[in-house]
Amino acid sequence: MKIKLVMNEEILEYIKTILAVMPEKPGCYEYFDEKGTIIYVGKAKNLKRRVSSYFNKQQDSNKTRVLVKQIRDIKYFVVDTEQDALLLENSLIKQYHPRYNVLLKDDKTYPSIVVKNEYFPRIYQTRNIIRDGSRYYGPYPSVYTAKVMLQLVKELYPLRTCKYPLTPENIRDGKYSVCLEYHIKRCKGPCEGLQSLEEYMRNIAEIKEILRGNISQVSKHLYEQMMQLSAELKFEEAQKVKEKYEAIENYRSKSVVVTPMLHNIDVFSITENEPSVYINYLHIGNGAVVQAYTFEYKKKLDESKEELLSLGIVEMRKRFDSTAKEIIVPFTLDIELEGVQFTVPQRGDKKKLLELSEMNGRQYKLDKLKQSEKLNPEQRNVKLLKEIQTYLHLEELPAQIECFDNSNIQGSDPVAACVVFKMGKPSKADYRKYNIKTVEGPDDYASMREVVRRRYTRMIDEKSLLPNLIITDGGKGQMEAVRSVVENELHLHIPIAGLAKDDRHRTAELLFGFPPEVIGMKMDSPLFHLLTRMQDEVHRFAISFHRDKRSKGQNHSILDDIKGIGEKTKTLLLKHFKSIKRIREASAEELFSLIGEKKAVALMDGLNKETRKE
Repeated sequence: MKIKLVMNEEILEYIKTILAVMPEKPGCYEYFDEKGTIIYVGKAKNLKRRVSSYFNKQQDSNKTRVLVKQIRDIKYFVVDTEQDALLLENSLIKQYHPRYNVLLKDDKTYPSIVVKNEYFPRIYQTRNIIRDGSRYYGPYPSVYTAKVMLQLVKELYPLRTCKYPLTPENIRDGKYSVCLEYHIKRCKGPCEGLQSLEEYMRNIAEIKEILRGNISQVSKHLYEQMMQLSAELKFEEAQKVKEKYEAIENYRSKSVVVTPMLHNIDVFSITENEPSVYINYLHIGNGAVVQAYTFEYKKKLDESKEELLSLGIVEMRKRFDSTAKEIIVPFTLDIELEGVQFTVPQRGDKKKLLELSEMNGRQYKLDKLKQSEKLNPEQRNVKLLKEIQTYLHLEELPAQIECFDNSNIQGSDPVAACVVFKMGKPSKADYRKYNIKTVEGPDDYASMREVVRRRYTRMIDEKSLLPNLIITDGGKGQMEAVRSVVENELHLHIPIAGLAKDDRHRTAELLFGFPPEVIGMKMDSPLFHLLTRMQDEVHRFAISFHRDKRSKGQNHSILDDIKGIGEKTKTLLLKHFKSIKRIREASAEELFSLIGEKKAVALMDGLNKETRKE
């Protein structure tokens, strides 16, 4: 990546390593200056693409150029959706007030919908969170979305909008009377006892489910209404309903990033990657993620996850001076902290926060592995080779793997190929092509025996380094053909595996042992991809060689077999006479004048010999 900025080389390289492993997922990013102060918070639908854009092109804005020159570190937080990134960005800006972020003039939060904790609860939009037992839903990314939700709820369920203190005593004493909302059927008159508390609370329970994100019934209702209006040719009304429908569809579930009723809570999760573990820490304040940090522990002994997580909790709470009275953890811990409650959530908002923490822990692990592979490219291949060694129970690491494949069309122009992989990488200098010499007709097994015999007889004679593993492109038959030569004829002890394909000619399974058995592995694993790459490479190499040989055969003529007639003379003759037939019919004088007496005599002798053969 080309970074068009004047930076210290060490800082530049550090930034490059971060950009190289950054995930292409939605989330928020933070820029830090040399003092470790957050100077900018941003959101992105694609973290890698957005953050890289600051560094891989010349910025038009002078302010942006100044910002980028001050960046010394980058941290990021992964979320599920772009909407969650938007909400998280808002909370982080309010928490840290970064120098280069736009100031929020009114410092307001995103709107929420509250179900008020009162007799005959009211439901309305608010920006103020009051901890009085009321339930808050949201926040919503726009005021319009919140208003649409409220309007829909009120259309489906008649609710009171008045601020009267509707207590059983006040209703019984007849202190209030119905208003216009009752007469236009938007309220059922609980103020006069015309609607029971039981019926009203049943509606409230259904509304809560809708506000929690279970809005399929609302979407269905809107869709049916829209279609009905369209059928009645009421297109303007249908358009208004469509706008509501689309707004709701764009907000199908409640955000996991901001949960208004959760305050002063710590969240911890742990991710393993031998010999390390990664512990992610989130702090929730005023319904928002206000702190996020992931750190690594190197195992010294065989410590359990419970032990390491307990150590991490004590360390992080001390480091960040956390006074949270509740800690969310993934499993029960044998630890007690004074005045602190440990929670292992099974569902709901707390469970979603734990999943968010676990997702960021896994992402941190992946990023560390990617960074390690960038610094040491051989590491990944060594890891995969060790996996092969484990799967196949090999005595030594398969540092050199050789793969074989045959190619022919109904027995014509049979060829074979051998490709070599050293430390998981193709070693093209060691690739070999073979013309099949001793096999008549389409016999893949005999062709495989011939090639393997020629390959390893020569390597033995030259005292070359033999492979640690042989892989055949094929199943049990090909494996047996190779084994019969390697073990029975040459008395070599080289493990042999086979890569069999399905009816769609895709790599389907790895075979090993005698008799061969299927070695189980995930088809989407990096190891399986490596083996598939080996199979594809030897197949490509064999097919290319066969295609070249066939092409040369198609361009072959009688002139190629006549001694003394080179390529230039052949081209001259064909250009002048246009065909072999006309060359045969040409007089000696014509040939003498065109190519000279000596070549003409050789040509005529050669053509006569070919005629006698025919």
